[in-house]
Amino acid sequence: MNTSRSTRRTRVRVSFEKLCPSPRAPRPVSSDSEFGFTLVELMIVVTIAGILATLAEPSFHRSILKAREAALKQSLYTMRDVIDQYRADQGEYPPTLVSLVEKEYLRQIPVDPFTKATDTWQEILDDENSGLFDVHSGSDLVALDGTPYNHW
Repeated sequence: MNTSRSTRRTRVRVSFEKLCPSPRAPRPVSSDSEFGFTLVELMIVVTIAGILATLAEPSFHRSILKAREAALKQSLYTMRDVIDQYRADQGEYPPTLVSLVEKEYLRQIPVDPFTKATDTWQEILDDENSGLFDVHSGSDLVALDGTPYNHW
């Protein structure tokens, strides 16, 4: 049986080094460097980052101010509620904020978020009983809505 087709198999030899070059093998160097960044590219990136940071800063400071205002409102609400509870229990207003801590109505006097102190609260005394009727912040700053914090 002779066929025109050759039944011989040819083997192709492929070098393993050509398929998977060694990581230590030297790479050809092109005239344009493929690695790293140019100084101009780095300057553009730094400039863009600076512009974005400048645009974000005012909203960041505004959010901090809003958080402090929320903390002040919560502290005032809590202290006023405790003053009312003290009056309901004792029949009179407390003499000072410290007496609320001594009688364990408060664990501690809260820190004013704007003055960052516990001793700057303005204690409003009742004229009749000379007890602590209300409390305000000791800060002279003005809120975002235009009212002073010490009138809250």
